[in-house]
Amino acid sequence: MILTQRKPPDANAVVSLTLALTAQERTRSRHRFDMENGQVVFLRLPRGTVLRDGDILQEENDGSLMRIVAKPEPVLTVSAKSPLLLMRAAYHLGNRHVPLEITPSYLRLSPDTVLHTMLVQLGLEITEEIAPFQPELGAYGHHHPH
Repeated sequence: MILTQRKPPDANAVVSLTLALTAQERTRSRHRFDMENGQVVFLRLPRGTVLRDGDILQEENDGSLMRIVAKPEPVLTVSAKSPLLLMRAAYHLGNRHVPLEITPSYLRLSPDTVLHTMLVQLGLEITEEIAPFQPELGAYGHHHPH
């Protein structure tokens, strides 16, 4: 299966497969994935394509559709007693160019012991968990994994 076109999320789309990918895997525009059922899937998307949870990909030969889902992965979920403290954490993480999921009530990032220590010292609450991770794409619409 060779997937060459991305379509917008569509909850009503009839898909033949679902592909669960981590945040890092969703940054790969050209890659081979081996499905659990033994099927091989090739991504051949325009360079720089970053996939989001719910995106639909179309197969180049038969037009069949596949849905992308954010695969749960190890993350640090950061919460704070005040919005200002959460903004300070976002500022410090942004200075380090860390891929970061930002919501009104928490920040989420990949596990990192140095950053974990920094955030605790700033007075933030850290929860280690397995959850879908959807980092911001950045001001220019792309994400650079580090």
